[in-house]
Amino acid sequence: MIDLQYLSIILGALSFWIAAAYYVLNLREISRNRRITLTTTVLEPFMTKEGYGDLLDLLVMEWTDFEDFKSKYDHKSNPENARMRLAVWNRFETIGMLCKEGLLDVNTLYRVVGGVLQVLWFRFKPVIEMYRETEYDKEAYSNFEYLAERVYEYTQSRKSTGELVHRAIKKTETAK
Repeated sequence: MIDLQYLSIILGALSFWIAAAYYVLNLREISRNRRITLTTTVLEPFMTKEGYGDLLDLLVMEWTDFEDFKSKYDHKSNPENARMRLAVWNRFETIGMLCKEGLLDVNTLYRVVGGVLQVLWFRFKPVIEMYRETEYDKEAYSNFEYLAERVYEYTQSRKSTGELVHRAIKKTETAK
């Protein structure tokens, strides 16, 4: 009788540990699926024809200084461009916030939008800094900046920064 009782206790404990292990594995899978869903949802606008078009429109913008930028692209002189530009900047701001919170990983972001993200940040950094001094809050687009810096650090660690990024950085540094 004692042997059956002892066996029953062992089987009960074993069942408990199997159930606990299953629960932990299930939680990990749920967390992974939520992360995939969040990543897809956040990056999806960049993977559409319109989203890619917005990124290309931003890449071909040209200006000589902040005043030239404002005369061509500010919300007062070119509301359509400002809507498109601010929508992209705000998407990257949101992605940066989620990355800072640990909800998105830099590796995935690098693979999907890393190059264009860095080029856009380094191209528009002087403009955003000027807006911070004149019209925006001092912390405006700080998550976009954080994101660009993390992705840049990631590319540096992989030694895989593309030529476009190098040119954008060089152009920004010469403008200073």
